[in-house]
Amino acid sequence: MKFLIVGLGNFGNEYAHTRHNIGFDVVNAFVQKHQGHFHVDRLAYMAEIKWKGKIFICICPTTYMNLSGKAVKYWLDKEKISIENILVIVDEIALPLSKLRLRPGGSDAGHNGLKSLQEILGTKDYPKLRFGIGNNYPKGHQSDFVLSKWRKEEEPLVKLKIEKAVEVIENCAVLGITAAMNLVNNQEFSL
Repeated sequence: MKFLIVGLGNFGNEYAHTRHNIGFDVVNAFVQKHQGHFHVDRLAYMAEIKWKGKIFICICPTTYMNLSGKAVKYWLDKEKISIENILVIVDEIALPLSKLRLRPGGSDAGHNGLKSLQEILGTKDYPKLRFGIGNNYPKGHQSDFVLSKWRKEEEPLVKLKIEKAVEVIENCAVLGITAAMNLVNNQEFSL
């Protein structure tokens, strides 16, 4: 059983650990937890993890957010992974910082990375884990907000949610998406 785990974000130091790059941070945490290592490969940083009889191809695309679909399509095809065995981790301003939401499909909700995936894959029906980042910004400053770093007081909760998101990846593979959704979607995370 093979899975493609995709963290959405922008590569480059100026984007590291911003709200928009939480997908990268979650996939990095998953790879580190399972003693894996990323290397530069075609269109992405890639790591392969073997755990509980399953193979996880973990990618952080190097195509920039709005071209993420190219990297995802390449790795799906190269590794011959079916679309229901993909999990895309993405930042979500429509969710408060206290929430994670796992769904087997759903719209791009205006997210450029998801828009690219939907265009290139030709479907919106693939699993997504949305990491709530909140929407605490003045009108017209959305892009400044998503590209900014976490505030000091947010960091402990972000760290906790990254650990929970890693568990979601594991639960999707071991228990299936329905059980994983039941475990995470109604939780309110706090310290």
